[in-house]
Amino acid sequence: MERMDPSTLHLAAERLREVTDEHAHWHEYLLRSIFCEHPVDPHDLAPSAHRTCPFGHWFYGHAPNGFRGEQAFAAMGQEHQRLHQVAAKLLRSARVGSPIDRLDFEDLVATSARLRLQVDSLRSTIDAAIGNRDALTGAYGRIEMLPALHELQLLTRHGGLPCSIVFMDVDHLKRINDQHGHPVGDAVLAGVVRHLDLHLRTQDKVFRYGGDEFLVALSGADLATAHEVVSRVRLGLAGKLLIAGPDGSSMQVTASFGLALLDPDEDVSESIGRADQALLLAKTAGRNRAVAWDASVTTGTRWRLIDVSERSE
Repeated sequence: MERMDPSTLHLAAERLREVTDEHAHWHEYLLRSIFCEHPVDPHDLAPSAHRTCPFGHWFYGHAPNGFRGEQAFAAMGQEHQRLHQVAAKLLRSARVGSPIDRLDFEDLVATSARLRLQVDSLRSTIDAAIGNRDALTGAYGRIEMLPALHELQLLTRHGGLPCSIVFMDVDHLKRINDQHGHPVGDAVLAGVVRHLDLHLRTQDKVFRYGGDEFLVALSGADLATAHEVVSRVRLGLAGKLLIAGPDGSSMQVTASFGLALLDPDEDVSESIGRADQALLLAKTAGRNRAVAWDASVTTGTRWRLIDVSERSE
């Protein structure tokens, strides 16, 4: 769910509400069929009833793939299938006029309650994801950045893998805004984040730091790994991402990157500052390149330009 943009999450949340309401109407009719001699829908007696009802159609065929890794989503499917199995058993008894087994009915009530609990849990997860995302780009908001970095720093400090942080700045965004208008500039920012989501690793997170600056947390990555990841992102962005302007024009979008390790023994702000300073050097050196902060010289700060051969790309 972390990779889903806010607009997709909003639509998915609305559709979940709709199918949940439809399922509630089905449940009301089910009780009437069991206790009030309403006609039994033969579809509810089929072994595949949990797949053919509106909720099942959504769950198995139309729910976003981003939901399928959520524990609540998987549990929701299990409870929904169980609910239809118990319902079918009760409906068969009602159709032939047999007494309703009390334990079966209690099972129906309990399963229905568990299903509602899992639906509510998924809704809460969706709401949290929507609230944590920048509305324009879909990146995580700055307010979530520091807690996430502190958590990664603790993992690194206690024997975990290293973590790198990357500052990214979209090159010449002001020029794009001036020449094409702010709506095109906004589309550029959103397109850049979509590109990041497609080309970063699953565990990486993108935060909108402010304006055209983004901070990327590369969990489990030393500087060499971070360099490989950033190079792939940078070259792909420069070579493939075209944004159409209102007049039908298109443009090449590039970005500059500053890399630094997340120091386990320093305040997080110190590591952020190092990545920010590396970004400044990348921009000063001509943009569309990556620079890593290097503290290997004890007499002062030394900078190392990564992949000097890429300067002209």
